[in-house]
Amino acid sequence: MYREASQKLLSFIKKSPSCFHAVATISEQLKAEGFQELKECEAWNLQPQGKYFTTRNNSSVIAFTIGKELDDYHFQITASHSDSPTFKIKEKAELKGRGGYVQLNTEGYGGMICATWMDRPLSIAGRVLVKEGNRLVTRLIDLDRDLVLIPNVAIHMQRDVNDGMAFNKQVDMLPLFSAGACEDGDFDALIAEALGCEVSDICGKDLFLVNRMEPRIWGAKEEFISSGKLDDLQCAFTSLKALLAADNPHAVNVYACFDNEEVGSGTKQGALSTFLSDVLTRINDNLGYGPEELRRAIAKSFMVSCDNAHAVHPNHPEKTDANNCTYMNQGIVIKYSANQKYTTDGISSAVFADLCARAGVPVQYFANRSDMVGGSTLGNLSNQHVSLHTVDIGLPQLAMHSAFETAGIQDTLYMIQALTAFYNTNLHIVDSDVIEVWE
Repeated sequence: MYREASQKLLSFIKKSPSCFHAVATISEQLKAEGFQELKECEAWNLQPQGKYFTTRNNSSVIAFTIGKELDDYHFQITASHSDSPTFKIKEKAELKGRGGYVQLNTEGYGGMICATWMDRPLSIAGRVLVKEGNRLVTRLIDLDRDLVLIPNVAIHMQRDVNDGMAFNKQVDMLPLFSAGACEDGDFDALIAEALGCEVSDICGKDLFLVNRMEPRIWGAKEEFISSGKLDDLQCAFTSLKALLAADNPHAVNVYACFDNEEVGSGTKQGALSTFLSDVLTRINDNLGYGPEELRRAIAKSFMVSCDNAHAVHPNHPEKTDANNCTYMNQGIVIKYSANQKYTTDGISSAVFADLCARAGVPVQYFANRSDMVGGSTLGNLSNQHVSLHTVDIGLPQLAMHSAFETAGIQDTLYMIQALTAFYNTNLHIVDSDVIEVWE
């Protein structure tokens, strides 16, 4: 079962070379399970026991199921993100150099580990806006070929490279596109050919570099999975599977997958936007309730913010706290931060740990070393618009923000089981310090 769940995860990641493809893949799975797509710009007509989803910017998606017995109306929400650190190709992409070299002009997106992107085949994926008559239409593109590469400088020309290297993204991280065979405009011509349109029909692009290494299961006992984008497509996949497997007649189960977490979430489609608040408000309105009922429902709601966590590094265990540290294949990570970069508190941790115990899923606890600054995630940002009980969790992994990350083969299934238990359980929040758990 562990292997099967992880194989499905890796297949999902392979189909999701960009945030736009990830949301398209999620949308396809939702439609296959009978979910109805809603447009934000159109009227909604929701029904009890209905299953629905809506997208924003084609890079964020919120799906939800409506229970049939909403006498204790509230929301049970998971949040993950669709984006990962990479390099975005600038609008005017081609850079001509000495000897006929053509490089692509890129800009860093998020906090990637630069060295992991070098000396390996890369491709390009994203979205293109194409003119069709008087319409501008979004077209997804995945060139899916060994197209460019970022070459390292030979050690003979930088003898101190193994002593530590500071990368200049405008100099060191530009991918090589041609050694002289390409002419001006060939990059746009390549995009147009892949889309079956004229270059003049291309009006806008959001294109990113993609690591071409195949996701894989590996190890002497096949204990590991490695892939690009484990952070955070592993959580996007597992929370989606949980939503599809669950049935909670007493709540509105909500699945949110936001874009732009890696760059602060401050966009119209990010966790800091009004996207979640807008959807919850429209659900409330469609169910025939008013503003008072919405406030009461949110006060009784619970969010699980799902974003991967750091496993203890075998070569550098000193990088993690001596006690509050986690290991691959040993279960879900509940993440704490005294400065509230993670929203977990005693109440939300107790609720989620209890759910995991009921589901037979092991739990671990993580906090950063007190002398090291950690990252942030979705929960504390989304709470600025929708304030509710929230726990921050994740799955342990190595090399976060590498082009090729590593996690444990068992933990994918653990997360599916834990989040399915969350969605299946009626969490009855009486007030700030009493939460009843009804299966």
